[in-house]
Amino acid sequence: MFARSEYMFLSEIDLSVVHPGYYVNGKWKGRSSSMVTSVNPVNNETIAAVTEGSIEDYEEGIQACSKAAKLWMKTPVSKRCEIVRQIGDALRAKLQLFGRLVSLEVGKILVEGIGEVQEVIDMCDYAAGLSEKLNLNASIRHERQNHVTLQVRNPFGVVGVITPFNFPCAVLGRNACMALVTGNCVVWKGSRSTPLVTIAITKLVAGVLKNNNLPGAIFTSFCGGAPIGQAMAEDKRIPLVSFTGTSKVGLMVQQRVNDRFGKCLLELSGNNAITVMGDADIPLVVQAVLLDAVGIAGQCRITCHRLFIQETIYELVIERLLLEYTLVTIGMGDPLKTGTLLGPLHTKALKRNFRTVMQKIKSQGGKVFIGDVVSSVGNFVRPTIVEISPNADVVKEELFVPVLYAIKFTTFEEAMQINNSISPGSSNSIFTRKPHLVVPGIRHTNRSLGIDCGIVNVNLPTRGRGGAGSDSWEQYTRRTICTINYGDESSF
Repeated sequence: MFARSEYMFLSEIDLSVVHPGYYVNGKWKGRSSSMVTSVNPVNNETIAAVTEGSIEDYEEGIQACSKAAKLWMKTPVSKRCEIVRQIGDALRAKLQLFGRLVSLEVGKILVEGIGEVQEVIDMCDYAAGLSEKLNLNASIRHERQNHVTLQVRNPFGVVGVITPFNFPCAVLGRNACMALVTGNCVVWKGSRSTPLVTIAITKLVAGVLKNNNLPGAIFTSFCGGAPIGQAMAEDKRIPLVSFTGTSKVGLMVQQRVNDRFGKCLLELSGNNAITVMGDADIPLVVQAVLLDAVGIAGQCRITCHRLFIQETIYELVIERLLLEYTLVTIGMGDPLKTGTLLGPLHTKALKRNFRTVMQKIKSQGGKVFIGDVVSSVGNFVRPTIVEISPNADVVKEELFVPVLYAIKFTTFEEAMQINNSISPGSSNSIFTRKPHLVVPGIRHTNRSLGIDCGIVNVNLPTRGRGGAGSDSWEQYTRRTICTINYGDESSF
């Protein structure tokens, strides 16, 4: 029995108070001597316990997964897409339950938890729809007579996916759906602090595989810490490793994968910014900043931490933001309650980090408009707005807490120079009523967008994103060029 009545819904998705944490070769394994707890960020009480496996269990899992890959890659594309469609349907049937689980274990408000699970469902639908679009073989014009060149895309065989705590199932969905439909088996290491999400998702996928008489080893998962992630990064049997997390850890993963000539996909954190021009729609700006800087308590790789405001409207924007920040309700008892806009930070360590950041801000001349640690048994803090010099060292650090640095600028060029003076991160936004002046690739009156980052949004939040790219599936395949001489003359 779970300790609290509000946890009882977990039994409806086949979770228990104590559960093995390794799913290898279609079986659950774990050692009672090695145990990790799932903790509720609201009160830091234990929800459930998970037993971790041994290195021998890891080895068994990788061997079985490699064997299953030989079957899975030969399975017709239409069948692989159908399996992914069924995974999406199974998750759709339990959307509310899985959304509650994500909210409970991560600390997100309910709408965010449900939204994350919905993202996985959407990815399943998208990937399943690629059945007739996956162009695994394409012919290329050859310069010689009676020759043809084929571009063939083959699966890697096994794809490793290492996911963070803040999006414990969405990141898996973006990787696993594409990996599966292109013929790869999946080895997943979920975050050590969100083991229940890892187990619940794995059980759902395993159920679909079993119903279709397919080996459970097609989808292998581990609830473990850094040693498992390191083993995956160094394992030559995992040709492709996808990692999402901090830049520091991502660099280590990439180096280990590169050392064995493997391929690495990285989604890393950064120092994202919103630039507000003097002609911007201020209500639109305020809505975007609330979503970007306050949502998920600042624990997102594309959270906005730097807000550049043109001096002509600086005071007005700050005034409007402070008003909205004072209205943010914090779910002191339960972020699952309707009306709550902000849940707790995920761990005690993040709460301590928030305190440290606040001390640095004050010591480096920052002016705190609003925000502080909330005195409670949980990991609650109040979202913070700070006025500070863009040259302060603390502004250059990666954050995973709801701290927003407000910085005044005079010209567009000045804002871009400040923005690019440090690593800007994954996603940046600009707000203006004259987007034709700043849209990438379009030059007008000698001005063009100069933001150095992967995603650029105009009049949208930094967390506003498009769907998967039309060729995103190609990342999960290796390309082979095959030239055929079908004539009767030698070409060499």
